[in-house]
Amino acid sequence: MSISSRFAVGIHILALIELNKEGITSSEFLASSVNTNSSVIRKLMGMLKNAGLIEVKPGVAGAKLAKELSDITLFDVYRAVNVVQEKELFSVHDNPNPKCPVGRNIQNTIEPLFTSAQLAMEKVLRSVTLEDVVKDIAKNENN
Repeated sequence: MSISSRFAVGIHILALIELNKEGITSSEFLASSVNTNSSVIRKLMGMLKNAGLIEVKPGVAGAKLAKELSDITLFDVYRAVNVVQEKELFSVHDNPNPKCPVGRNIQNTIEPLFTSAQLAMEKVLRSVTLEDVVKDIAKNENN
């Protein structure tokens, strides 16, 4: 099991909107780049719009970023596409056997570790902007 691909696709959508500023960035265009169905893209674009990361107009093809690249962090995208709820990146199994010493104590032992790991990951995501991603894409494209 891994983090939902919505996160990576959300970053993909935002980067492509930026890099295609001169063109019309429709859901069909984005879907062809992501190699998925345009309905998946429209759903994610709705999430990005609700989070204030993109602007779209009903009945008009195309989207644009609602903020500067340097003002959008990967954490913003992570939250926008509902990858996970707060402190729920890692799941702890329900109902371990209370008659077993491990079963009795496993949840209280590992939940704080899981919370610390999620907070550390989210700290990293807060430190990376969409501008960093777009610059890296441009650098890789020009090599």
